[in-house]
Amino acid sequence: MEDHDGEGAAGLESVSDPVVSEVSAPAAIVPEGGGAPSNGRRPKWLVPAVVALVVVVVVVAGLVGWRVVENRRHDAALDSCSRTVKALQDKTGPARMARYREAAGIKSDQVKDASTVVALARSVKDAEGIRQPTIRCKTSMPTDGLNTEAGRAEKLDGEYAAVSKAADAVLASRDAKALEDAKTSLAQAVSAAQGTLDSTNGKVADNKTRETLQQAIDVANKVLAGKDVKNPQKYRDAEASLTAPVNSVNDSVAAKAAADAAAAQAAQSQSQPQSKSSSGSSSSGSLGSTKRRLTGGSSGSATTNRSDNNSHFGSGSNHSNSGGSTGSGSGFDLTPSKPIQGCVDGNSVCPIG
Repeated sequence: MEDHDGEGAAGLESVSDPVVSEVSAPAAIVPEGGGAPSNGRRPKWLVPAVVALVVVVVVVAGLVGWRVVENRRHDAALDSCSRTVKALQDKTGPARMARYREAAGIKSDQVKDASTVVALARSVKDAEGIRQPTIRCKTSMPTDGLNTEAGRAEKLDGEYAAVSKAADAVLASRDAKALEDAKTSLAQAVSAAQGTLDSTNGKVADNKTRETLQQAIDVANKVLAGKDVKNPQKYRDAEASLTAPVNSVNDSVAAKAAADAAAAQAAQSQSQPQSKSSSGSSSSGSLGSTKRRLTGGSSGSATTNRSDNNSHFGSGSNHSNSGGSTGSGSGFDLTPSKPIQGCVDGNSVCPIG
C-alpha cells in the first residue's frame, strides 16, 4: 500500500499545474496538401477581393433592382398612354370627326339657339381645328416618351370632349328648329286646305274630291296634335299628303266652271236664231203695212192736191201762179227728185216734202 501511495504521490508531483500568466501559442495550420505549416497570418489580397466582391454584388443587385423598377415604370407609362389614346380615339374616330365637321358647317340661322354655334366655334379654336390627332404609344419608346405622349393625349381628350359636347348641342338645336319649322309648315298647309274645302262647297263637279280632302285634313290634324313626334319628316309627309286632294278639288272646281260656261253659251246660241226670226217677221210686216199706207195715202194726197190746185186756179184763172203756169195743175211735178225715207224707189206715190 505504501508503494502505491508513493507512486501516486510521485505521479501527482510530476504533473505541474498550468501557469495562468503564460500565453498558449496558436495551433499551427497545416495545409491540406501538406507542406510546412503556416504561421496563422491572412494574405493581403483577401480583404480587397472580398470587398470588391461585395461591391460587385451590391452593384449588380442595384442594377437588377433598378431595372425591375424601370420596367415597372415603363409598363405603367405604356399602359397609361394606351388607355389615354384609346379614350381619345373614341372622341376622334372617323364617324365622330365627320359629326364635328357637320356641326361646324351649320349657320346661326339654321338653329333654334344661336349661342350653340358660338360655343362650338370657341371649342374648335381651342382644339386648334378639327383634325385627326396622331399619338404614338409603342413598347420600344422610353418611359419619358410614353409619359409625354400620354400627356398630349390627355390634353387633346379634354379639348375634343368640349368639341363633342358643343357639336351635339348645335345638332340638337338644328333638329329642334327643323322639327318646329316642319310643324309650322304643316299647320299652314292644313289651314290653306281647310280654306279650299270651305270655299268650294257646291262648286265642284265631283263632291267626292271634297270628301277625300276632308279625310286628309283630319289625318294631318291628328299628326299636329301628337306629342311624341320627334322626326320632322312625319310632319313633312302629312303636309305632302294634302297636296293631291287639294289639287283634285281645284281641278273639280275648274271642271264645273267650264261645264257651266259651256252650258250658258249653248243656251245663248239657241236663243239667238229665235230672236232673229221674230225680228225679221216683225220688220216685214211693218214694211208691208207702211207701204200700203204710203201708197193709199199718197194717191189720195195727189188727188186732193190736184183737186185743190184745179179749184185754186179755176177760181182764180186771171191770176198767175208763182211758177208762171196758169190754168190746170198739170204743170206740177209730183215725183220727188230723190227717194225719201219710207218711199219705195222714189215712186211717184211717195208724199212730197
